[in-house]
Amino acid sequence: MAENFDEQQYDAGDRVKMLRAFDETNAGVKGLTDSGLQKVPKIFIRPSDELAQELTTHKRGTHETQIPLIDLSDIQNADGRKRIVEEMKIASETWGFFQVVNHGIPTSVLDGMIDGIRRFNDQDVEEKKKYYSRNIKRRVRFNSSYDLFTSRTASWRDSLIIAFPGPTPNDHHELPASCRESTVEYSKHVEILGNNLLGILSEALGLDSDHLKNMDCSKEHRLHSHYYPACPEPELAIGLHKHSDPGFITILLQSQGINALQVLYQGQWVDIQPTPGGLVVNIGDLLQLVSNGKFKSNKHRAIVSNIGPRISVACFFSGPLNEVKIYGPIKELLSEENPPIYKDIVLGDYISRVATIGLDNYHALDYYKVLQLH
Repeated sequence: MAENFDEQQYDAGDRVKMLRAFDETNAGVKGLTDSGLQKVPKIFIRPSDELAQELTTHKRGTHETQIPLIDLSDIQNADGRKRIVEEMKIASETWGFFQVVNHGIPTSVLDGMIDGIRRFNDQDVEEKKKYYSRNIKRRVRFNSSYDLFTSRTASWRDSLIIAFPGPTPNDHHELPASCRESTVEYSKHVEILGNNLLGILSEALGLDSDHLKNMDCSKEHRLHSHYYPACPEPELAIGLHKHSDPGFITILLQSQGINALQVLYQGQWVDIQPTPGGLVVNIGDLLQLVSNGKFKSNKHRAIVSNIGPRISVACFFSGPLNEVKIYGPIKELLSEENPPIYKDIVLGDYISRVATIGLDNYHALDYYKVLQLH
């Protein structure tokens, strides 16, 4: 149980032992808060240099500093689609983030997904332990901070990760009963939306609408459902470290009422305020690579609050689980004036590199940049 995790029995130099002790409870951060924790354990306290940066880099979202909001209701109309393509093009080239409304997923499905993740996390620890694992090859796994042993500090969140290899399969017995039905239903809808968005993004690059889909960008997807308990000292901890997403696109569903997601824009952290019924979409590193830098994969993070819990569900479209698949800048986008700025990558090598780098040190694309000679 979480009560067995006691930092006081370790010396300051025993950070790895403290991390292991916390991990071995299999109870996650919720286990700590359920035990009546009043202070943030040392393994969750951010370094002083990172805390000092907060004084100059945090900016509340205003009308002028909000990610673009794109209405998809006219997607089947020629003029409406032209508008949507242009808006998404500008958003992808500047922010790398945008919100979509009228996206086709019923509110009941969105609410059901959030409620299902709440039910899973509200279960007894013994039930959740069945899924606790750090084996990335497991289709379903539950853990706290999947970068626990590589990041500078532990993250104040618990995560349920479910992989959907290919179109949503019919066999769902591996999924937790507490959220099985709602997860499968949401997965079906978000898969359709993901393909629609990739079609628009293809057109925004000047390509045929099925170009990115034909590259297998949406062949597989994963749902990362995060549970952020209320934090007794939110100014000291972080929910999700600064990072960019490694895949093609991410679609994020958030519970309402708590602002936590922030994007780094023009050197400042800007709050992304949840829009009722809306979904946040962001460009991932692989889409930045294949677009030859035209679309931007931007850094973002999640802060924590003294109220909660907050729940979010990120759907990652990261391409096929094919280790020999090769991705590189799309040939149709290259010319003498626009030469490749990234090398071709072997997907297996790329995934391995991403897995070994902590989120707070992460931008794997830097390794694949072409050396420019002047």
